[in-house]
Amino acid sequence: MGALQRFERRLENLISGVFARAFRSAVQPVEIAAALQREVDNNAQILSRDRRLVPNDFHVELARTDLDRLAPYDNAMARDMTASLTEYAQQQSYVFPGPVTIHYETADDLTTGRFRIRSEAKASVTGEDNRTQVRAARAYLEINGTRHPLRPPGLVIGRGTEAHVRINDPGVSRQHVEFNVVATGATGDGSDGHLRLQVRDLGSTNGMRVDGHKVTSVAVRDGSTVVIGKTTITVVVTEEDVDV
Repeated sequence: MGALQRFERRLENLISGVFARAFRSAVQPVEIAAALQREVDNNAQILSRDRRLVPNDFHVELARTDLDRLAPYDNAMARDMTASLTEYAQQQSYVFPGPVTIHYETADDLTTGRFRIRSEAKASVTGEDNRTQVRAARAYLEINGTRHPLRPPGLVIGRGTEAHVRINDPGVSRQHVEFNVVATGATGDGSDGHLRLQVRDLGSTNGMRVDGHKVTSVAVRDGSTVVIGKTTITVVVTEEDVDV
């Protein structure tokens, strides 16, 4: 029995015939499950002979009527769909870059019974700082929903264990870029004065793009975006005393 068939059976056991009656003319959950499998099939990228990278972040867009009908079963259905998709990925030798997430959203242009799926490969990100350190920082990096403080002398971002911030993105080198942070006019431990922020490529395979331009080294400011592999890094400045 395949992953999709097992999903159908679990769903039937969970909510019996009640769900089927409620959804007689609307989107059926099994349709969404099948569409999620097609989505990973259509977006699989070759990593090696036996491994393919697939999206792990999914947004299911539905008409308001369908979304309202789904609401009572949201948690259980998302759990089973995630399990089903994970099992299917293992069977196909697919690799997720991070945890699988499924979001349900309203789309005003869709009518009852119709839906569509958007997806992306969102790499998991790990760093060495805690939330308190992030809140106290005058500048930080935002990466796939995580935050990492920028303090002198800076930090290295890459895929390898030696990087300060590690991104599970196959397009990212082991040590890809370095953010340099210099305190100017500072006293003591550098807590006063201005910060000067710069990013430089560390000889990576795929390079970097800063605010849409391919560069090897450049100053960055609040709102600057640095793209490495398929991952976007956003610079956020929390205080005005940062040189740009």
